[in-house]
Amino acid sequence: MRVADFDFDLPADRIALRPVVPRDAARLLVVTPDGLSDRGIADLPGLLRAGDCLVFNDTRVIPAQLAGMKHDAKIRVTLHKREDHRVWWSFVKNAKRLKIGDRIDFGGGLSGLVEARGEDGSVRWRFDSALPFEEALAAAGQMPLPPYISSKRAVDAQDLDDYQTVYATKPGAVAAPTAGLHFTPDLLAALDAAGVTRETVTLHVGAGTFLPVKADDTDDHAMHAEWGSIDAATAARIVAARNAGGRIIAVGTTSARLLESAWTPDGLGAWAGDTRIFITPGFRFAMVDGLLTNFHLPKSTLFMLVSALMGLETMRAAYAHAVAEEYRFYSYGDASLLLP
Repeated sequence: MRVADFDFDLPADRIALRPVVPRDAARLLVVTPDGLSDRGIADLPGLLRAGDCLVFNDTRVIPAQLAGMKHDAKIRVTLHKREDHRVWWSFVKNAKRLKIGDRIDFGGGLSGLVEARGEDGSVRWRFDSALPFEEALAAAGQMPLPPYISSKRAVDAQDLDDYQTVYATKPGAVAAPTAGLHFTPDLLAALDAAGVTRETVTLHVGAGTFLPVKADDTDDHAMHAEWGSIDAATAARIVAARNAGGRIIAVGTTSARLLESAWTPDGLGAWAGDTRIFITPGFRFAMVDGLLTNFHLPKSTLFMLVSALMGLETMRAAYAHAVAEEYRFYSYGDASLLLP
């Protein structure tokens, strides 16, 4: 399909620079074959059915942005995929200033050796520090807010909490699974009381999620790899929920991509590895019956995914409604519940 088909007009003032407080006060646009309904995230327990299964992504965002100097050039690094405990691929501003073998000091006792370059221009680093790597990264790094936020304001201490889900347990993401940012302990308890079950999978979101699609045709776009996993017991419970008549509702596109990556013709089972799954209209969903997700960028792979689930014209109409009704877009914005 033409990438231009996924474009739409979005006023700059619709981009949320801070989340609403409390988290579960965000608005929720419900999209079904019967039309659109303006609701709130707090209504979610009443919008789902007893026996439905919400699948969350329990990845935890790490302070993945680093800055150092080479002579008079500032080297800005955004980690995007771990290869080993201290080896990471990254995107680098001023990457042309770097040569293989260069060592950059990032402060906080953390330094990095340039080991290789990827065909996409990314750089592989081997990091050294006296402290354990996670401690050194916490001292030297900064929370990796999306560029459409960080270009408008500085990252601050509030983002350390705001840009993390309340159930994040497994460090490794360099971008938040943002649909999960709306959940609070009270909302989770209300879902439990409504008979909605909860399961967790892991997909360490990479910075590639923010890269623009430069191709003119979706067939020519190459997705960046992200690592994910689901254990056998979790997979079995999800399958059991569906067999009992419940719907599998992915919380975020990352959970949806993990479920569809892990599915095989033999069913859903334990799985771990890299996924480059690219979901566009025409894709046949095997595991996902519904999706809770934020509002995405024009021409992004994520808008393509929601269009694959609901239909492109349905999503264009839903987004036009969201713009007209002043919903807040992107990572810190409002949400949509998509039930095909």
